[in-house]
Amino acid sequence: MTKTPRSRRAAAPTLEMPAPPNRRRFRTRLLTWYGRHGRDLPWRTTDDPYHILVSEIMLQQTQVDRVLPKYHEWLGKFPSLHALASADETHVADTWRPLGYNIRPRRLQAIAREAVEKYDGRLPDDEATLLSFKGIGQYTAGAIRSFAFRQRAAILDTNVARVLFRIFVGSGDPKSHAMKKHLWAVSEVMMPQKQVFDFNQALMDFGAMVCVARNPKCLACPMSKDCLSFQTGAIHARS
Repeated sequence: MTKTPRSRRAAAPTLEMPAPPNRRRFRTRLLTWYGRHGRDLPWRTTDDPYHILVSEIMLQQTQVDRVLPKYHEWLGKFPSLHALASADETHVADTWRPLGYNIRPRRLQAIAREAVEKYDGRLPDDEATLLSFKGIGQYTAGAIRSFAFRQRAAILDTNVARVLFRIFVGSGDPKSHAMKKHLWAVSEVMMPQKQVFDFNQALMDFGAMVCVARNPKCLACPMSKDCLSFQTGAIHARS
């Protein structure tokens, strides 16, 4: 007699791309929201790839309000890739404190030295070359291309992944390799032909200000009618 397993694993959700009407509606609502509520941040007023790189590395696992004063201090002391590449390593480490995750200033300086050695102190604008730098991953490369060079490049940080998962997927393991791969694909397909800079900045702000990890502001969310997690109640179970 064959025994029935006591428990069965839930079937993995079918991962599908958002339908074109949903994409258009999401873009319109997100950009409208961003126009009203987007944050005024100093790295959004520059197209200097180095400045963008500094902001992105600093923002890794660090809140914006802690990054703001250090961002200005850092660029005051190391205003260019050349300046950072030639700086004393102890001075670089001391300037970084107290942001934490102290491998990050070493990574920044290593990137600067490689940029000076190979690219005359400039960051390249193509994905493959950016990814060849140790310390620049897929997200950071996308951010540099999108924010500094205004290219149509997708991004997927923690905030963006949370927004896209909740709205367009709603179930499954958001941290699994398959899900992360799917969310990258969703991020790419959601990219508008124009306003790429604003769209990507809006995604990050939306995840940081409305679709937050704990106690998301669903009742004030312009996406709630289309949000799969909200409609099924899954978002409340996870919050």
